[in-house]
Amino acid sequence: MSRRPARPGSRPRLRSRLRLGLRSRLRLRPVTISIKTKLGTLVVVSVFITTGLLMVALRTETELRFITVFSVIATLLITQFVAHGLTAPLDEMNTVAKSISHGDYTRRVRGADRRDELGDLASTINRMADDLEAVDRHRKELVANVSHELRTPIAALRAVLENVVDGVSAADPETMRTALKQTERLGRLVETLLDLSRLDNGVVPLRSRRFEVWPYLSGVLKEANLAAAQRALSSGSGNHTRKDVHLHLDVSPPELTAHADAERLHQVVANLIDNAVKHSPPHGRVTVRARRGPQPESLNLEVLDEGPGIPESERHKVFERFNRGSAASPHGPGGDGGTGLGLAIARWAVDLHGGRIGVAESARGCRIQVTLPGIPQPRN
Repeated sequence: MSRRPARPGSRPRLRSRLRLGLRSRLRLRPVTISIKTKLGTLVVVSVFITTGLLMVALRTETELRFITVFSVIATLLITQFVAHGLTAPLDEMNTVAKSISHGDYTRRVRGADRRDELGDLASTINRMADDLEAVDRHRKELVANVSHELRTPIAALRAVLENVVDGVSAADPETMRTALKQTERLGRLVETLLDLSRLDNGVVPLRSRRFEVWPYLSGVLKEANLAAAQRALSSGSGNHTRKDVHLHLDVSPPELTAHADAERLHQVVANLIDNAVKHSPPHGRVTVRARRGPQPESLNLEVLDEGPGIPESERHKVFERFNRGSAASPHGPGGDGGTGLGLAIARWAVDLHGGRIGVAESARGCRIQVTLPGIPQPRN
């Protein structure tokens, strides 16, 4: 079998490519000089200076005391120069750390681009300051949002009760239903905030078990219909209860089973259904679809609606707390926009399982996908 001859100039071309690649890698990898190396270099330089001056003294017959003085002065100057380069960043880090401890998260340490341990420490302090600043900002936003959410039902409930006490309106069933509606809204908000508190404290255990998907999801949909009917009876108005939306369940195969925490999964499905119903058009349709995942007892869930959908620019923040989106409610005024916490709790419950949740592409409406990993696989 004949061997194909190499093309002329192929090896030099290959060598030039290797050299270019090696040079580019050397440019991308900056040289890191540790503090130990710098201190070692300082000692070596001091020894060389002292030895050099001693040799000069022996050849020129200079007195040893002058050589000793010159050697000490040169060593002190070099040591002072190196020490200043090491202690100046530490003084700045100390100042920035004191500012952070007093609540000022805007200051940053310079010299994060240094290629030594001090540069790494400066980068770590800056990242810590960024994280603390973000946490502080989220805390202020949370307090402001919670205050706003609590103020609305409390103000409405107070107005209703003041009218009843002052005799402006009678304590008839319609007035009491309005007061009950605001009380129930306040109770749902407090319960949601308690869930978020347990979430942040990490005190919620995960109790996974095997269950049949069809009867489980069928029960969740029935509870959603009963809750809507109960709210309609208590409010006397059907605008915000959305009883006109049809819930459809699609499970394939019918004997599908999964392994997850049933209570936490209930939070996920219930919140996704509630969000889909609120954004559905009149007499719309919400579909809950379940399929088998790639792993044993894993589960792929989808909740689809026929609403306006979520713009691509807002999909990355729909699972943030108190985010309600910019899309208008398709069922007109009077709709209950909710607290903006349902999708945040759904993401938390999915993350607790080690799964994934996100907004997927859809030709119509909104499609949210949930993937649960099922039974954890042993690692080799």
